[in-house]
Amino acid sequence: MFVIKILRMNKNYFFVSILFFTLQSGFSQTEKLIKGKVLHEQFPVEKVEVANFSSKKVSITNSAGEFSILVKAGDELIFISKNHDIKKIVLDQNIISRNNLVISLILKPEELEEVLITKMPSIKLSTDKAYEQGKIDQLAVDKSARTLKTGVYNGTIENGLDFFRVADMILKLFKKEKEKALENKPKIEFKQLAKSSCDQKFYIETLQLKPEEIPLFLQFCDADPKSKTLIENSNVLSLMNFLLSKNIEFKKL
Repeated sequence: MFVIKILRMNKNYFFVSILFFTLQSGFSQTEKLIKGKVLHEQFPVEKVEVANFSSKKVSITNSAGEFSILVKAGDELIFISKNHDIKKIVLDQNIISRNNLVISLILKPEELEEVLITKMPSIKLSTDKAYEQGKIDQLAVDKSARTLKTGVYNGTIENGLDFFRVADMILKLFKKEKEKALENKPKIEFKQLAKSSCDQKFYIETLQLKPEEIPLFLQFCDADPKSKTLIENSNVLSLMNFLLSKNIEFKKL
């Protein structure tokens, strides 16, 4: 009888022990609201995302750098800031019990954008050089004039005025003016050139086109790249030969 009582007592003790450890484990796994502060060099950092990697819950620090978030032992907190390095910590029961978490962040190093230089720009001082050379030429002319007044002219100019260089400058000036004139020359369209060079009789009688077909035919010719060459070098005979050859193609459509 005594032995049976002892066995019963041991059995009850065993169940009580299991219940105790179960409750303790349950309490240890219960989430607790923990508070903390995020700093950088003792200054609070706001708008830092505090993410519980385990529970996927997120909190954001206020203007004082303070935050609060539900955690339990073993959770991993991640602190994410745009201007600071990411920081991770794993919580244990001691940290949670203190309930006064202070996190120090490190400022990200300032990154310089990579610049790829493919070609170094050249600095041209053509205006200044031309001005200085003009002054030198003028001085040479003035000096040669003084030499002619005080002595006998020997057919040379002292300090040699560079006539070849001056002539080259004048030629370049005329060339630029010519190019500018060509640029400002009004451009004529192929259809306009074709109508002004060949009368309607040529299109109707020679090319055997109907009046309503003429605009379509000219549009067909204008699509050919050769028409651009005829615009640049307008020649009536070349134009007519071009229209005759294109008319054969047009008739096949």
